[in-house]
Order: sequence, then C-alpha cells, then structure tokens
Amino acid sequence: MPEPALVAARAADAKLGESTVVLAMGELLGVTDAFVITSGRNSRQVRTIAEEVEQRVREHTGRSPWAVEGQRELRWVLIDYGDFLVHVFHEEDRQYYDLERLWSDAVRVDWKADSTD
Repeated sequence: MPEPALVAARAADAKLGESTVVLAMGELLGVTDAFVITSGRNSRQVRTIAEEVEQRVREHTGRSPWAVEGQRELRWVLIDYGDFLVHVFHEEDRQYYDLERLWSDAVRVDWKADSTD
C-alpha cells in the first residue's frame, strides 16, 4: 500500500471527510494500487478536503498530483497520483456512484493504524 495513500486518508479525516475508506486495487485494477474514497456534506467541504489532501501529501512526500478533475463542479473531485487515486465526493454523488459496491472485491485497508498525523 502506498504510504501517501494513507496520508491522504488521514488528511481527509482531519477535514471531517465522511466514511473515508482505502481500497487496495492493485490485484483488481492493475493501473493503480489504491483508491481513497471520502465525501463531504457540501461543496465547500469537498473543496476543503481536496485541498488538504494535496497539501498533506505534498508536505509528507514532496509529491504533487498528476491531474485533478472536478474542481469546478465540486461534486466528485478526482486527484490522480498515479499509484493511487483520491475520490472526494459530495455525499449524494457518492451514494449514486457507489464505488465501494462496484469494487466490493477490493480489500479495505486500515488507514487509521499507526497514525502519526
């Protein structure tokens, strides 16, 4: 599991991201190792979570995302780091797309273990 994915999950949690999960995707998807999935109650919180994720990952690893999509609409912000993807949803969109159900075969990672943040 890429350590930066765990940093991203903890960053989302710090900004009150709801039901944050980390899914190990390497065996299932092949193009990325992990998904971090979280949600906010409104557009402002979605923006705040996404910004915190980018800032914390940069501070802890020196990495910037390859791409960020959805910043204008703030319904589903996708932050692509290559080896992991961060999905920050508005809660209604998270329920609609239901990535956890779609990828239910993925192993859930305990991102809270050994937290130093």
